Amino acid sequence: MDIKIDNSEKDIEFVQSELNRLINDRELCSILGEECTDRMAQWDSIINQKKDEPFSLMVIGDFKRGKSTIINAILGQNVAPTNVAPETFTINCISYGEVPSTEAVLKNGKRVNLMKDDVKRDRLSELLDFFPGELDYIDIKSDAPILKDIRIVDTPGLSDLDDLDNQVKDFLVKADAVIYVASALSPFSESEQFFIASHIVPLNFSRLFVLVNMIDAMNTMEDIEKIVNRVQERCDNIMPNAAVYGISGIDEYRRKIGLNRPDIKGFQDYYENEFLKFEMALKREIIVQKDTLRQQRVFSMLKIMLNNTLARLNMISDMLRMDREHLAELSADMKAECDALATALEQKKPIIRLCVTEMMQEAETWMYEFFSKLRTDIVACRTAASDTDVEKHFYSYLMDKVGEAYRKCLEIHQERINDVINDLGNELSRKLGIENLSTFKLAAANGVTINSIGVADTVKQAASQGAGEQSFPSTTMAAFRLILHKKRQNEIIDTALENYDDIRNNTVKDLKSIYKNLEEYAYNQLDSIYQNQAEVGRETVAQAVEMSRSSDNENIRRCLERASEIVIGAVEVLKKY
Repeated sequence: MDIKIDNSEKDIEFVQSELNRLINDRELCSILGEECTDRMAQWDSIINQKKDEPFSLMVIGDFKRGKSTIINAILGQNVAPTNVAPETFTINCISYGEVPSTEAVLKNGKRVNLMKDDVKRDRLSELLDFFPGELDYIDIKSDAPILKDIRIVDTPGLSDLDDLDNQVKDFLVKADAVIYVASALSPFSESEQFFIASHIVPLNFSRLFVLVNMIDAMNTMEDIEKIVNRVQERCDNIMPNAAVYGISGIDEYRRKIGLNRPDIKGFQDYYENEFLKFEMALKREIIVQKDTLRQQRVFSMLKIMLNNTLARLNMISDMLRMDREHLAELSADMKAECDALATALEQKKPIIRLCVTEMMQEAETWMYEFFSKLRTDIVACRTAASDTDVEKHFYSYLMDKVGEAYRKCLEIHQERINDVINDLGNELSRKLGIENLSTFKLAAANGVTINSIGVADTVKQAASQGAGEQSFPSTTMAAFRLILHKKRQNEIIDTALENYDDIRNNTVKDLKSIYKNLEEYAYNQLDSIYQNQAEVGRETVAQAVEMSRSSDNENIRRCLERASEIVIGAVEVLKKY
């Protein structure tokens, strides 16, 4: 074994043993609180799992981005289930096995043998009720050579279902490397950027691969370069160590297994070269360095846990040094701050309401202008396209056009509403002096982001949640289904025109609903984030008051000092990494 790796493993074992001293110290746990010690134990358990499990490469992204097709292209085999519908709705862990197999792994530890076709969504949905326990993930074995080095985790589309979202995030914490899949048809939406910023960046992955899939849908090289450059620029603002590749997963999969590869546009060499560049980077930066990367992930997790623990120890120690009179004053100040906070928040709500109303009216005007132009384009389709073209492309064309306009309204206003919330958040902080209250430092020590930027980011999520992950007006779908059932050119276009007013009106109706949700979400976020700060402050002061009354006050001080020495010693060991 390499000497450096051997030494780092010894250091990891030492730091973990020191942390376990803290976790197993009952007196210290009662001082730190159950939530803090449970979190330490959970992270320690995850680190222990990493020693036994294979290197995990997680493929993640919104639904209908072609994640499973890309995995099959990487493997050169049809392993991950694919379909035109959102097919993957379970966590699928794909690892090496000389004999291919598929098993459902349940949360109670039991395993259920499955046939390959059982993994498809419609079939697995029927089987779930018959499993002797709740499903955790699907364990798929394949003899693809790359799986001798890594395990690939195929995930459901983000926000396909809320409980699956949480499961994806749990697996993300355990992952060693990440591939994020975007689509050239809907490149890097606000919700995608938010997910990377809020859930991937904080985990300190050394490298993020962003694959802009379906690049074969672009008509010119200029369009391809524009899309890839746009995604790269947005990545640079969020995670500078992201590498972006414009690829066609389906073209590469067809190439790998020897199927026919239509090349109508003449860009096939580009697709192949870009995928090859990605695979070379994957091998060079991930597979070859997987042992080092895994240790870096462990060190990163240990540092986060140590820093959070030390911050909490310091906070409690600072509180103990206050005398009872000072603590009583602090408690009174805290109540006054909370009362002022509630009043200030109510005063800001009309400002939010006015801003969102103005944006909603502006978006409504844009949409009516858009639909007026779109009607002209639809009529022009009667003579500009063949029957075959209309049958193949008109439905998706119309959906893409409406969906793009719908998303554009939200994206344009997103930055503006973020600025409003940022300004209000900063103003509230200055007015209430929150940034100067030492008690609020504890929340940061517990991994809670308390600042106006955090408020703005959560509002980004509100817009994406309100719009739906399809970023498409939901009530408009009924009219689109009528169009989809038509086959001949005139029927398709005539049906579109007959239902045109319904499509337009329902789109505007949905849009108004989204802006209303955004308004409510902005209220709730401002209120909940600051109220959480106040609650943390009140609990911390109450804890300090209780400790100051204890006859074992001196013992508590000594316990905290011992714990701080242990944490500081462990931090020193990790400084060289």
